[in-house]
Amino acid sequence: MIKEIIFGTGCFWCSEAVFSQVKGVLSAIPGYSGGHKENPTYEEVCSGNTGHAEVVKVRYDDSKISLRELLEIFLAIHDPTSLNRQGNDVGEQYRSAIYVFSREDYDTVKKFMEEKADYFEKPIVTEIEFAKNFYEAEDYHRMYFFRNRRNPYCRFVIEPKLEKFKKNFYDLVAENRD
Repeated sequence: MIKEIIFGTGCFWCSEAVFSQVKGVLSAIPGYSGGHKENPTYEEVCSGNTGHAEVVKVRYDDSKISLRELLEIFLAIHDPTSLNRQGNDVGEQYRSAIYVFSREDYDTVKKFMEEKADYFEKPIVTEIEFAKNFYEAEDYHRMYFFRNRRNPYCRFVIEPKLEKFKKNFYDLVAENRD
């Protein structure tokens, strides 16, 4: 069955780079979610006045990858204990968030996060809510890492995250995706 979930792990360029490489993921679309402003622009979201987080909407085939496996990746690629910040990216638009589309997924996510809480020294601050909106990011954000590998942010922030994912989740890496 084809399902969707929205993940906020800080910068959506990082999230998209990783989730687009996962076996069973059909698409990973960068965008904005969780806020109050309709059709926000990147500049508006960066201002911190829209309430939106930078996110990636993941469409996946749950016969090839489970929600729990996606959640393991989610926890591995960012710090779910850091409030409104990931590394040097600071602001509520970089918050840790999961937006779901069904009660079943909501219950699975809540249970999973409760099970994982003891693995972290600090409390998990990931926002878990039902998806109320999703606005696709501007076209120039799509596949940003793969089109801008020489950019310093891509080389020194995204590439190490992607390599760590590929090393730690070897069995979940899709073939020939870069």
